[in-house]
Amino acid sequence: MNNEILYILLPDFAEHEMVYLAEAVASDEFALKENPKYVNKFVAPTMEPVKSIGGFRLLPDYSFDTMPDDYAALVLVGGFGWLTPVADKVVAIVKHAIAKGKIVGAICNAASFMAKHGFLTNIKHTGNGVEQLSIWGGENYTNPDGYINAQAVSDANIVTANGSATLEFAKELLSLLENDTPERIEMYYQFNKQGFCELFK
Repeated sequence: MNNEILYILLPDFAEHEMVYLAEAVASDEFALKENPKYVNKFVAPTMEPVKSIGGFRLLPDYSFDTMPDDYAALVLVGGFGWLTPVADKVVAIVKHAIAKGKIVGAICNAASFMAKHGFLTNIKHTGNGVEQLSIWGGENYTNPDGYINAQAVSDANIVTANGSATLEFAKELLSLLENDTPERIEMYYQFNKQGFCELFK
């Protein structure tokens, strides 16, 4: 299995939605890892810099045409690009990932994209509310009973989350990836959830 985690970034992506995951992959509480288990890589429609909602411009490692066939996980980062036609180019990428049994994460509008294309049909899931999933998904969203009102949900190697669940999204993906021991993943979660002063008072 390739050790790259591929983050799909569309124009106007929500940069904060990948921060906790990417940070935990690349570093521990002391410094950058010398030999990380996984490597973060960014994929955009082309090799041109892709702009975030906040105005940051990130240079992709791969385009849709050059991304590798094998990788550890595919992470669909939310944002406003999922409302545009370029998002349709991601459908085949997700189909391939699911067919290969890869870990797939989708947060915020990316979870709604998953509903739109029928990827949530047989799994428990969450997102920005069942109403938004139904609006985006239309006739392809046939599993509202599988919706769970939770920050993030993991089922069958697919993690979904709402737009306020950056930390929970990271925790579920880190657990699936076995990026660290369950105890250390939980500590990372609690440290960032509760804050230094609360946790170590």
